This record gives sequence, C-alpha cells and structure tokens, in this order.
Amino acid sequence: MSTSDPKARPKPGPWPPAPDSAALPPSTWAKRTGFRPKFSGETNASDSGQITLAPKTREPDSQPDLEAGRARITPPPALPPPPAAKPVVNGESEKVVPAAAASNKDQSVKRRKESDKGLGVNGNGNGNGNGNGSAPVGQPDPNQHPPRRAARNEDVVVVDGVDGDGFVARHSHMKYNLRDTPGLVPIGLYGFQHYLSILGSLILIPRVIVPAMGGDHEDTSRVVSTVLFVTGVTTLLHTSFGSRLPLIQGPSFVYLAPALAIINSPEFQGLNGNNFKHIMKQLQGAIIIASAFQALLGYSGLMSLLLRFINPVVVAPTIAAVGLSFYSYGFPLVGSCLEIGVLQIVLVISFSLYLRKISVFGHRIFLIYAVPLGLAITWAAAFLLTEAGAYSYKGCDVNVPASNIISEHCRAHVARMKHCRVDTSHALKSSPWFRFPYPLQWGTPVFHWKMALVMCVVSIISSVDSVGSYHASSLLVAARPPTPGVLTRGIGLEGVSSVLAGLWGTGTGSTTLTENVHTIAVTKMGSRRAIEVGACVLIVLSLVGKVGGFIASIPEVMVAALLCFMWGMLAALGLSNLRYSEAGSSRNIIIVGLSLFFSLSIPAYFQQYGISPSTNLSVPSYFQPYIVASHGPIRSKYGGVNYFMNTLLSLNMVIAFLFAVILDNTVPGGQLERGVYEWSEPEAARRDPDVAKDYELPFRVGKVFRWVKWVGL
Repeated sequence: MSTSDPKARPKPGPWPPAPDSAALPPSTWAKRTGFRPKFSGETNASDSGQITLAPKTREPDSQPDLEAGRARITPPPALPPPPAAKPVVNGESEKVVPAAAASNKDQSVKRRKESDKGLGVNGNGNGNGNGNGSAPVGQPDPNQHPPRRAARNEDVVVVDGVDGDGFVARHSHMKYNLRDTPGLVPIGLYGFQHYLSILGSLILIPRVIVPAMGGDHEDTSRVVSTVLFVTGVTTLLHTSFGSRLPLIQGPSFVYLAPALAIINSPEFQGLNGNNFKHIMKQLQGAIIIASAFQALLGYSGLMSLLLRFINPVVVAPTIAAVGLSFYSYGFPLVGSCLEIGVLQIVLVISFSLYLRKISVFGHRIFLIYAVPLGLAITWAAAFLLTEAGAYSYKGCDVNVPASNIISEHCRAHVARMKHCRVDTSHALKSSPWFRFPYPLQWGTPVFHWKMALVMCVVSIISSVDSVGSYHASSLLVAARPPTPGVLTRGIGLEGVSSVLAGLWGTGTGSTTLTENVHTIAVTKMGSRRAIEVGACVLIVLSLVGKVGGFIASIPEVMVAALLCFMWGMLAALGLSNLRYSEAGSSRNIIIVGLSLFFSLSIPAYFQQYGISPSTNLSVPSYFQPYIVASHGPIRSKYGGVNYFMNTLLSLNMVIAFLFAVILDNTVPGGQLERGVYEWSEPEAARRDPDVAKDYELPFRVGKVFRWVKWVGL
C-alpha cells in the first residue's frame, strides 16, 4: 500500500532515455491540473483511431468506435493547480505527485480511474482490455493508472501504448491477426467462411450485366465461373505482392454503373445476332485501358500525391453514392414476384439485425451467413410453391416467347411465371462438369477511346474506395497502417488485376471489395493465410462448371432482393468512414449532405433530359438511367465528347466525388475535424520488425523496389 509521505517514497529510477520525438499531448485531466510533462506515457490515439506520429498532437477528448459510432467522453471535474512537484516514472507511465496534495492522492487516483471508466474496450465502463473490471495483466502496481484507451467494442481494434518510434502500438480482439497461421483445418474453414460471407458481391454482378447484354443462362454460367477464377487469382496476387492485407479482390459495384452505361450505348441498340459477345468485347477493351491507367497511377507514385486529397469526408459520400445509385433497379424488379422477393429481404434483414448476436459454437452464424442463409430458405420456399402448382396456369408455357403467345390469359401470367418459378432456367443441366476459363474466350477486345475514358475516371473512384478499405482493415489486423509506398503498390497491383479481369472477360474491373472490412470485423479473422487458402478453393470451384450453372439458375427476383440488401449495406459502409472524422461538425455535415444530394439530383437531370412520359423506350424502366448517352443535354459537334460528358455526369459516384473532394480541400478545417488519414512514415516503419513482416514483399522481391521509394516499404 502506498504511503502519503513523499519523503518515504523510494527514489525513482532508473530513468529511461529521453525520446527523440516531441512530447505527446497529455490527457484532459493533466491539462486541467496545469501539469506539462516532458514525456508522457499516455496513448496518443487520435480521434480517428489512426496511427499518429508523436510530433503531431491531437486532442483525445473523443474516441471513435468502429462499429457503434462516436463516443465522446466528458472529462472529469478540474482539480486545483498543484504546486511544483517531482515526476515519478514507472515503466512507460509518468505521474505527478504534488507535494501539497500528497494527502489527497487516493482521491486523485479514484477520480482518474473514474475518468477512465468510460474508455473501456467493450464500452461497459471498464478501463481495461478484458472488459471485466480486473486489473490488466503485467501491471503489479495497484496505483499505476492504465493508459488512456480509445473507446472500442468487442469486434474492433484497441489502440494502446506508444513505442520507441512514436507510433501507437495496437492490440486487437481479433481471433487471428495478419500473420497468424492457426493450422490447415481452421485456416481452411475460416477462409471459406470469409468468401461465403461476401458471396453476394462475388456472384450478383454477372447476374445483372449478362442479361443486359442479351446473354442467356449458359453465358451467365460461364461469366460466373470466370469471375470466381479471376477473383481467386487476383486475391493471391494482392496478398502476396500488393498491400498484403487480407482483402479479397473481386468484381466491384463501382464498375457496375459505367458497365451498364456502355452496354446501353446507342450503337448497341437494335443489334441482331449474339449481342453478348459483341458488347463484352467492347467492355473488355475499356476495362483493359482503364486498368493500365490505374496501374500507372499506382506504380508511378502519382497515387501518393493524390492521397493528400483523399480523406474520410471524401470517401464516405463517394462510396455511399455507389450503393444509392441503383435504387431504380432494386425493388422495381422485386415487385415482379412480391411474395418471394419480400420474403428474401425480410429474412436477410432478420438474420443480419435481429439475430446477429446469436452465437452457435462461438460463431455468429446469422450475421456472418445472412445472405446465403436467406437465399437458401427463400429458394426452398419458392421450390415448394412451384411444385405445389402455385405458378402453373393451364395451357401456358413459360418457355414460349411472349411475342408468340396468342392467349390473353397466358399473356397476363407469363411474366409472373418467369420470375416466380424456380424451374425456368436450364443452366444447371446444360453446364458441363469441368470448365477452364481462359483469356480472350469471348474474342479479341475492341477499343474505343470514349468508353475507355469513362472507365479511366471510374478507376480513380475505385482507388478512392480502396484507400478507405486499406486504412480500415489495417486498424483491425496489422501492427501499423501501411506506408504511402505500400498503398500505391496495392493500387498498382489492383490495376494489374483489372487488366487480367479485362483479358478473361468478367465484365467489370477487379478491385478491393468494400465489404471486406465488415466481414473482418464480424468474423474476427484477419489472417492473410486464410484469405489465400480461400482463394485457392475459389479457383478450384471455378473449374467445376456446375457451380457456375447453379449460381446462374438463381431466380431473378431473388437476385434483385439480395441486391437491395447489398446496395444498402454498401451505402452504409461508405458513410461509416465518417467515424474517422468529426461527424458532428457542421462543416462535414454540409459537405457530405451536399455531395449526396447533388449526386442524386444532377444525374437525374441528365437521365431525364429529353425524355417525355410518352417516349417509347427500348430498354426496361430500371435501365433507363443508363441510356443517357443517346439523349443527354450536352450536344456539341463532337459525338465522342458528348458521349463522354453525358455518361460521366450521369454517374452518381462521380458527382459525389467531385463535390466532396473540392469542398473538403477548399473549406477551412483542422486535421482532427477532417479526420485526415495518416500513414506510417517509411523510415520509422523500416525500423519496426512488425511492420516489415506485415508489408514486405516475399521472396526478396522487395529488393527490386527498394530504389523506388514510392512503391517500397
């Protein structure tokens, strides 16, 4: 038990060497007491939950919660300024024992502990890592105060401690971190679980673009197999030679809107024969050129220059606009068979929200597998209704084209039969058991500069999305955030991955899936090896033709219902980036609000321009926003410029990005308010063996890039 007599206290020592960097900012309590130490062992956790260098001071008044939102901590009542006192150093912490206030030390300790109770890991008022009120391990002195901690919940990282280079050390509540290898069986199960949890992002895009190009179920099956193969290959490349974070590379919804705009270009209207292969070759050419531009952006180091303009206030509305832009496709297609589509939506919402905390054998299966579980149950219900004859009408055949149906009775029900029945697709029966996706399987790509320029701008949006994913995932699984060189290296490899996607013909580019971060936080699986094993499983499944045929046979209304959930989830994940900034700041609120509003309003002007209610459209109503190139307001004498500008300004994410990046970088605001991303400094990162092991390239490949500072560690 400590004594109140300062003379009886043992002399401090040995004294630690003076740090090279400037002093860290003291806590609110220390500021109010008037104490200004030279060295502080308090956590320098920034308000954005990021890694910060010691010279860059931040106010730790409010700490973020990566899932529950921001939690502002009210500081304890101010204590009267103490007279001069000698600091006492114990380990990494430094405390002041005022001579005049020695008799009130117990009361001071009690107040300090009470002030730290709101900063517990689990948000339950406990100021220690285990959340149960017990003293942390390795802290024998009962009077030593625990370091200040960022408010976190059980699914996310805890930032704690400071190392010798001025970086904030981090300890997470993940089951497995980046370099952990739990064993072949667990790693295989966790890897497959990770891919299964984001199944919707991997398989739903082909189900949208292939029918839009005029492809049949067999074409859809082949594209799905190609997507699975390219996803596995590019993920292995990224975890080995890219950012090396456990992020899946796959078809992104960022590329879906421009792909639909190209598919519905005026020159493709009224084509006869196999439209699918002809349009796919045009898409391949545009994707290859845009991907080469993205690779140049990364490997040349230009991306490191753009990083200073990309912050959470820019990322949030840009990614949210991607999800919100497809509102015209979602429920209008669900309405073609309400009982099946609504059941699908209700099940997925129930699993992901109401049943999310139910754990089976330590796994929250309803939250992790909300999409596949909802799909399986709805498909079973639709199968039972089909077999019971609920969608059978006498004398009507769903395989007869609508134009050849004479009976008015059958003409009125053919659409319902097509969307509700589960036996209308023959993709599973017609698919071979073995199929090997190969490059240029659809033919030689065709290159048009106007389509390629649209995709080049979209590749920048894709890079912005990836920057947010790199930062958020590094907070969960890595020792430090990546350096700018590692980040640009990852963007460059994403460009290479998209070139492969263009050569193989997936219909979209390959980029980091935004849903990765949510999946990592929920499953607590951050092992790089698990992602790599799952990628190998995905490559094997892509060779089984029946897998692609099975996915291609999912009823269209179920696909639309799942997309309603996935796009809503994408919008929410985009807005969740605001947790790294002052979300309550009027500056940020106005910027995000204006960006989102104009991202919906300006494209609506372009999409509706020149269209009257009596206009006979050649495409379904849910594809109307993507035919703007044929009737947009920009009509100069240069047809290619008209196509580029009308198409580009009709994309919601482009408008959101332009508004956000201009306003965020011109409206005055502090770094804390803006939540500016901060990346590890290369020199300090090279001195840290953990950072080297996390991000260094394997097989001594890093020596090749060592002379290029913007793509090395």
